[in-house]
Amino acid sequence: MQFTIKKEDILHVLQRIQGLTGRTTNLAITRNVLIKADNDSITLTATDLDTGFEGTYPAVVTAEGVIAIHARKLYEIVRDFPSDEIHMSELENRWLEIGNETVQYNIVCANPDDFPETSFTEDISYFEMESAALKKMIERNLMIASDPGDTRAHMNSSFFEKIFEEQHNRIRLVSTDGSRLSLAECIIDKENLMPPESGVLIPKKELNEVVKFLDQDSTVRIGIEQNRLVIKKDTETIIVRLVEGEFPAYGAIFNSETKNVFKADREKLLMMLKRMSILSSQDYKSALFKFEKNRLKVTTTNPEIGESKEEIDIEFDGEPIEISFNPKYFIETLNAIEDNKIFARIIDHERPCLVEGEKDRTFLSAIMPMRI
Repeated sequence: MQFTIKKEDILHVLQRIQGLTGRTTNLAITRNVLIKADNDSITLTATDLDTGFEGTYPAVVTAEGVIAIHARKLYEIVRDFPSDEIHMSELENRWLEIGNETVQYNIVCANPDDFPETSFTEDISYFEMESAALKKMIERNLMIASDPGDTRAHMNSSFFEKIFEEQHNRIRLVSTDGSRLSLAECIIDKENLMPPESGVLIPKKELNEVVKFLDQDSTVRIGIEQNRLVIKKDTETIIVRLVEGEFPAYGAIFNSETKNVFKADREKLLMMLKRMSILSSQDYKSALFKFEKNRLKVTTTNPEIGESKEEIDIEFDGEPIEISFNPKYFIETLNAIEDNKIFARIIDHERPCLVEGEKDRTFLSAIMPMRI
């Protein structure tokens, strides 16, 4: 195997696969990236056995071949390489020479035959959507982090489903940790045919890797094959192993009666809650929200530190009510909303508060009250 490649063509992808190759698995070979040189390109393959990645990049290939090299070391070599072009040549006994006229590395490589087989099939149905829209949906879900100690599939996964409607279809991604729920969706053109499979659970740790490969200026094709989610770009493919389990029925949240509705300036509310959360600790996480006519007062009390209170103007014409919430959940929700104003619906002390942007209804957060 022998080829020359531009540094800019592989540096970014080598950086992105570190999350996969850096994970501990029962196969040491997964710390390597598989490089296959063929025709006028090279193909890089990486996997942690749950998520697989494959990408093809232009190169000047003078001898075809395949080799497996330690992904972290290759990334560090390419990152700090002093010239724009890098020459790689396989030597005897699985050594790889990397360099140019002035810099040279000789690296021991692994047996490519030991690399896990990663099949990337074309024989499935795909639908298209904007890469930026999928990225935003995932990021809005990942604000609800997984709990490593919780073994329930739905608590460590996001529920991916398709909603078929008369005028258009929707792609929806939903996450929960029991105290809150995040729902993000994207409208898909009716002409963009979607496969009929029911909803699936995607592990959040895998979504953390998927989001690294999504950009702002392209489209992706998405398909589901048995127990795998496939996401394809022009020259890159990501396959994620799905998990089995049931996601809780959440539709009733939207049908709950609404007794109190308020609107607020997103930035003002966000900054107030950031100030109020300064006194929060592991044992004292709550803040008391007191709603009065066109006024919101928030009070935090921490016996170990002190207390704070602040109030702002809002649009509220309901009955006065006091409810305790974790301000951190509101802060994360407000950071995910892009509208200048937020719209929230409060029911009572036992049911969730629903928060969304005043205009953008593609994102909804449900936050459960805390006991006072």
